[in-house]
Amino acid sequence: MRTHKNSPPARLLTALATLLGLLILAAPPSEAAEPAAVGLHISDGRLLESNGNDFVMRGVNHAHTWYPGETQSLADIKALGANSVRVVLSNGHRWTRNTPEDVAAVIADCKANRLICVLEVHDTTGYGEESAAATLDSAADYWIGLKDVLAGQEDYVIVNIGNEPWGNTDPEGWTAPTIAAIQKLRAAGLQHTIMVDAPNWGQDWQNVMRANAQAVYAADTTGNLIFSIHMYSVYDTAAEITDYLNAFVTSELPILIGEFGGPADQWGDPDEDTMMAAAQNLDLGYLAWSWSGNTDPVLDLAIDFDPNRLSSWGQRIFHGANGIAQTSKEATIFGGSAPDTQAPTAPGTPTVSEKTATSVTLTWPAATDNVGVTAYDVVRVTGGSETAAASSTTRTATITGLTANTSYTFAVYARDAAGNRSPRSATLTVTTDDTPAGTCSVAYRVTNDWPGGFQADLTIRNTGTTPVNGWTLSFAFPDGQTITNMWGGTPTQTDGTVSVASAPWTSTIPAAGSVSVGFTGTKGTTNGTPPTFTLNGTTCTTA
Repeated sequence: MRTHKNSPPARLLTALATLLGLLILAAPPSEAAEPAAVGLHISDGRLLESNGNDFVMRGVNHAHTWYPGETQSLADIKALGANSVRVVLSNGHRWTRNTPEDVAAVIADCKANRLICVLEVHDTTGYGEESAAATLDSAADYWIGLKDVLAGQEDYVIVNIGNEPWGNTDPEGWTAPTIAAIQKLRAAGLQHTIMVDAPNWGQDWQNVMRANAQAVYAADTTGNLIFSIHMYSVYDTAAEITDYLNAFVTSELPILIGEFGGPADQWGDPDEDTMMAAAQNLDLGYLAWSWSGNTDPVLDLAIDFDPNRLSSWGQRIFHGANGIAQTSKEATIFGGSAPDTQAPTAPGTPTVSEKTATSVTLTWPAATDNVGVTAYDVVRVTGGSETAAASSTTRTATITGLTANTSYTFAVYARDAAGNRSPRSATLTVTTDDTPAGTCSVAYRVTNDWPGGFQADLTIRNTGTTPVNGWTLSFAFPDGQTITNMWGGTPTQTDGTVSVASAPWTSTIPAAGSVSVGFTGTKGTTNGTPPTFTLNGTTCTTA
């Protein structure tokens, strides 16, 4: 399975573990003399460049080891404003080993795209609970074997020893191997900033990393160590997020959010808004999971590695509040002491090149920039507010999922590689076409059932002669069922009435074609099938 694994958390922590974490974190970092900084380094709990400038990571994770052919991805990630990328590698224990030549090419690609590169070994994921996982010691050996490739790259590369290197089984066992791996890398002469992931599949819900952070930090004789917390469904309240991050900041122990997700899963609904806001308020880095290629595409930021098809999760990360476009600043190592701060000019007024009942294709005159325009953001304007509608590296974009015979107002921004955003273009108001004649059928099937819950599939078939571009499916549960998680569409539910908007990858239903939507839900003693379904207001037959 190539998606990130989130193991279900236990929600009750012991009072002793919490107290221990607070007491140990309260101790100040070691004041032993540190050697001269080499490249990216830590000082007073902050990640700095070699020139002393603060560097705050704003980037994403990219699954390179499983998709080595997606060589355009780093350029696309950069074009959307990121200043860093965390790259998934393998030491050969569980997946195909990334060779020194391949790793050197990844580093060169990062540098060519002016991205700080965090390299991680993914084979360690869930050790102690996942039987196929590798040890941290084997990951350390892999990095030592890459010493010639890594040497001289201290300004550009951070070594993340191993991804989520302990599961939920006896997570206290994480501390000693982590210290040993750090000391092994330093003894071998690696001078790079080292990143260490937390146990509990990275989420540290038992506070093992929090309680032992000072001891682990002190094990690095260079002081160039940063902690990485992965925030998924464990972190579903603002208090949990801010309490954890503030504990490290107060103790001057460096930390970032090395992975995080926003879409709800079967264990909860992460509070990504607070994660991003807290990171911005505390000047901490974050790296969203993940660019593309997850087994369950709910966590894909870009659909099929296409930067012009950002998911709602991708729109949130790149263009939302406290997102990458708004907050990312390029590392000064790429631009000297005078980074690009000049924003592009406003693009020209957009025009409609094509429209249907549920989509609009816009085209606009180019913006100009002193360095170069890298991307355009299309927004929907409603009164005095804006919402992200599309992103494109060209001067055209298609907005889908619209309602037939409805007026929409759009405008466009331009961005450059440094993340500077232009003034807004003039607005364009366009009315979508009427709903075309057509027919549909829906097959509803319960695929799994357990006390209090169930899983179901919806197959939506276009039985008409023209494609359906963008759709909304409506139905009502007969027995009070509630959807808890959906893939292939975005649900909105009021009591038993459900409205499902198409996902970017399911928005088009070819003539005589079909798409599938799946979900999990809760139920009572009965679990009846919805009696009717409508697609864009048209009643469908049931199959």
